[in-house]
Amino acid sequence: MNDFPACTRCAHDLRDDELGRRLCGRCEDRAAQQLSAIQGPRGLYAQLANHLERGGSSGGPAVSGSKAAPAPLRVDVLSLQCAGGPVLGPLEGWVRVWEDAGHAELNEGGGLQERVDHACQTLRYNLRWAAESFDAADEFAAELNTIHRTLAGITAGEKTPRQITVTCPCQQPLRITLHVQTLTCPACRTEYGHGEVLRLPLADRRTAA
Repeated sequence: MNDFPACTRCAHDLRDDELGRRLCGRCEDRAAQQLSAIQGPRGLYAQLANHLERGGSSGGPAVSGSKAAPAPLRVDVLSLQCAGGPVLGPLEGWVRVWEDAGHAELNEGGGLQERVDHACQTLRYNLRWAAESFDAADEFAAELNTIHRTLAGITAGEKTPRQITVTCPCQQPLRITLHVQTLTCPACRTEYGHGEVLRLPLADRRTAA
């Protein structure tokens, strides 16, 4: 059993019945709620369709097969909707990692909404395992929180946090927002806190592109 006296996500002391877990019960429940909020025909991802038009939204529910919003469209919302964007890309990325550990199954068939729903469902189904035993459970919870906060902000009428690209000393470019709390470089696995990552040098334009 992993001997962790505190939650690796929120750093609160674990209760006696939580000792050995990576995430405390509260952080596990929060992740489950966020995954549930993202998926489904009325979920946060589906609601992006109502916010494509620059300058406002229809305020109604997302309707599958509806006509595209007239130009000009919000590029930030289009980015969130695409297959390799900052919603589906990371969600399916975590499914792949969990699949390698024998605790998930990736399904890239169907439309984007179906893929988002499947990723959220399989992550929720295996969340207890992750909270108890997954080494990078804190990184997963932090990235999920960023995705949920971004989607919730868009659907509530807030602007998407501006992204910038900084460079790790190993030369790996890292896309961040000013709201980033923690970050682990995928290349060298160096962990950065909020202040540390904001002090990293900006990437040059060719690297950031």
